[in-house]
Amino acid sequence: QVQLVESGGGLVQAGGSLRLSCAASGRTFNCLDIGWFRQGPGKEREFVAASDVRTNYADSVKGRFTISRDNAKNTVYLQMNSLKPEDTADYYCAARGTGAIDYSSASYNYWGQGTQVTVSS
Repeated sequence: QVQLVESGGGLVQAGGSLRLSCAASGRTFNCLDIGWFRQGPGKEREFVAASDVRTNYADSVKGRFTISRDNAKNTVYLQMNSLKPEDTADYYCAARGTGAIDYSSASYNYWGQGTQVTVSS
């Protein structure tokens, strides 16, 4: 089992920044692929970014968001800059074993409880 705990959400004005954290436990961290997803009001959950053998980003966040991981701290970060109102969503950290090549939510086995991000205009 893998436990994931997100933190760092909050309310920010458009153009501002937030850094989300995802702390993992229960399994060797460097054997996990970690992804960030989000679900906005009335929307389906969507892929945001992933850290596996490389980093991957949704087109909507490329150049604004950066995913990074600190294996010594068993933590993955999502630095979000130049935030827009459309980034408003609940953000979820997800984990899976290594080797998968798609970024669908169904490919991730473990999920955190989510952290809310609200961007005001």
